[in-house]
Amino acid sequence: MKQLGTHLVVDAWQSPAELLNDPERIRRCLIDAITAGGATLIDLCVHQFSPHGVTATATLAESHIAIHTWPELGYFAADLFFCGRGNPHKAVEIIETALQAKQIKLTEIERGFDPGMGVQDTSTKDCNVNNLAQTSLARGLTTNLN
Repeated sequence: MKQLGTHLVVDAWQSPAELLNDPERIRRCLIDAITAGGATLIDLCVHQFSPHGVTATATLAESHIAIHTWPELGYFAADLFFCGRGNPHKAVEIIETALQAKQIKLTEIERGFDPGMGVQDTSTKDCNVNNLAQTSLARGLTTNLN
């Protein structure tokens, strides 16, 4: 496989609720993470939920960072995908430190392209879609593949 990017999936527990419920803290955290990771910010959106919780997404030239918080549980989930330049590991260190997580689970996925899995021609794709539809119908599932 030709690796095109690194995808980090983070689950973090035991963070202080007041940090996880502060949209400005989350915004600053993401900006600092992007800088530390050497990425290029395109757009940043931060949303405060009621009564609590924050979701933030950063669109990057290198892909994205997303974070979702559950202050009432002391938990946050983050997703960092960097392709090209940049270092997602440095970015995630900033997020973990800023949100003071005491327990972290980090899953790393190498993303890429396998030349043997190239683009299918239309006739092969149609055949595979028809097989999937028939299999789904046999299992009692409804599908809309067109």
